[in-house]
Amino acid sequence: MNDRQSGPGGLRQRTRRAVRAEIAATAMRLFLEHGYEATTMEQIAGEIGISRRSLFRYFATKEDIVLGDHAESGQVLREALEARPARETPWEALGAALKVLAASLPYTPEGLLRITRMLHASPALRARQLEKRQQWTELLVPDIAARLGDAADPMTQVRARALVACALTCSDIATETWVRSDGTADIEQVFDEAVAAVRR
Repeated sequence: MNDRQSGPGGLRQRTRRAVRAEIAATAMRLFLEHGYEATTMEQIAGEIGISRRSLFRYFATKEDIVLGDHAESGQVLREALEARPARETPWEALGAALKVLAASLPYTPEGLLRITRMLHASPALRARQLEKRQQWTELLVPDIAARLGDAADPMTQVRARALVACALTCSDIATETWVRSDGTADIEQVFDEAVAAVRR
């Protein structure tokens, strides 16, 4: 097998990513049109023109389709955090990194509002989202621990984990407030208010 086929940017990998993207886009359209619970994997496969078995080669569950980009978002968030100046405090660096992540999302405000409503309306999706957010914590803690000083100190790890968890919770609160306001609330202002409350 040559490098063009097997490498990270090889044809096979690019084709797989393109198919995954098509499946995700089609599924999201169906979820938003018919509702998440009412849409089946069979419908998604039929809409795309592949077998259910082929669909499962790309996504094992509907939850994976909706939240599949969470892992990639976690990497975006980690890279944005690591790119922040070392002189920034953990709160400053986390806030700036979260803004970079928000700006990277490939949705219009209206589309993001509809998707977020769907996430909040499904207990299964919410549970999986919380599980994947835990993975974000693991990605962010090393940088925050380094900003706090002695990263090898167990108590530094505790403080770093607490800071990351608080920042992500503040982000969730801001998003929920934005959804409840039907997209009219200033999500950055709400996030800043939540952070200020935690830091008092």
